[in-house]
Amino acid sequence: MSTMVFINVPVTDVARATAFYEALGWRLNPMFSDENASCIVVSDTIYVMLLTYEFFGSFIPGHAVADARAAIGAQYALSCDSREDVDALVARAVEAGGTPFEPRDLGFMYSRAFQDPDGTYWDPFWMDPAAAEQGPPAA
Repeated sequence: MSTMVFINVPVTDVARATAFYEALGWRLNPMFSDENASCIVVSDTIYVMLLTYEFFGSFIPGHAVADARAAIGAQYALSCDSREDVDALVARAVEAGGTPFEPRDLGFMYSRAFQDPDGTYWDPFWMDPAAAEQGPPAA
């Protein structure tokens, strides 16, 4: 069995957030979705759970739920097959209401971050396969 990753993010409006992520080309899994949550399928092993603030908070009682529009607590980096795929994903995000950041081009790696309407920070990237096999550069 391969490991599955579920990224849980709080959202102010589940329907709006669902529409945003579907506009990225990802799909809704209705079996795990209701008025409190939407399960968004990114790939066979990656899922994004869009949860109301109240529902999100119920998983970790006694802790405040952070507002990602005010402070970034996590960055979700997703590999893409090409630089063009990175740019296309960010273009879809912007068209759906996301906020883009400037591209970062390191030669062997290219990335362009965006935030969804609730402030969740995504960083799609492409890395040259040869560079990926060599590992990180020596310090």
